[in-house]
Amino acid sequence: MKKTFLKTIALFSLAIAFVACSSGDDPAPDDNNNNNNNNQTSADITTDIAETGAWRITSFIDSGQDETADFNGYTFTFNPNGTLIATNGSDTVTGTWSVTDDSSNSSSDDDGNSTDDDDFNIFFPVPESNKFEDLNDDWDFVSVSNTKIELIDISGGNGGTDLLTFQKV
Repeated sequence: MKKTFLKTIALFSLAIAFVACSSGDDPAPDDNNNNNNNNQTSADITTDIAETGAWRITSFIDSGQDETADFNGYTFTFNPNGTLIATNGSDTVTGTWSVTDDSSNSSSDDDGNSTDDDDFNIFFPVPESNKFEDLNDDWDFVSVSNTKIELIDISGGNGGTDLLTFQKV
């Protein structure tokens, strides 16, 4: 009986030690597989990703119309100071950009995904007739990786859906 009791205690102690040491308590990596700083918000991580290198638009669907070709040859640089520079070698357009957490503003969630309230804000101070004006928006995220940023915007006015994809050059 004493041996059985001691075996039971030993097994119980081993089970507690196993549970206490399991990796289930480790923080889950974020969507970007970037677990370097657990204090960073998803907006911080996305900002860090955008600021690394040059990007190009690989897809731009504006209310069902494929307008990707309007930005062929342009590279986009998201600078840490908030400036956004688009250049194709002969033409340069300068704007601003930011990533903000709009969780306090429920009306900004125009992608229908209440779990991610970060916005990717783009603004080019150009006339309405300029093709870069179509990029001006507070885009919501579809997905983000170190090499691709996929964005969506559903218009509150006409209900049209815009999709924008940046790929790292």
